[in-house]
Amino acid sequence: MVPNANFPCLGYFPAIVRVECDSPIDALVAACIPRHEAMDLVAASWSKGGTACIVATLDGGRQVVVLRTPEGRWAACNAFLGKLCATHQEAERRLSQLLKHSRQGYVVCLASG
Repeated sequence: MVPNANFPCLGYFPAIVRVECDSPIDALVAACIPRHEAMDLVAASWSKGGTACIVATLDGGRQVVVLRTPEGRWAACNAFLGKLCATHQEAERRLSQLLKHSRQGYVVCLASG
């Protein structure tokens, strides 16, 4: 998943899906972002030409990412940004170690800009 192909990738990280929603605002709220902050985040991302990925840090330091799925829905995910990976393959290995049972996840490219 590449958030915006117009920006270079700073690194890759695994993200584990918590829930899928129909809108980015609903996905942010499902990730425990207050609705008014979720609306601000989505508006800010769209003012920069739109995005397929929004990263946020909750009170307490937990990081979440909301991303557009290949099916066109929005997934609220736990983000594992502790150590950005240099390659997609490295992040894919980390993701496979984190996934358990029938959980779904993505490798996300953290773009600058």
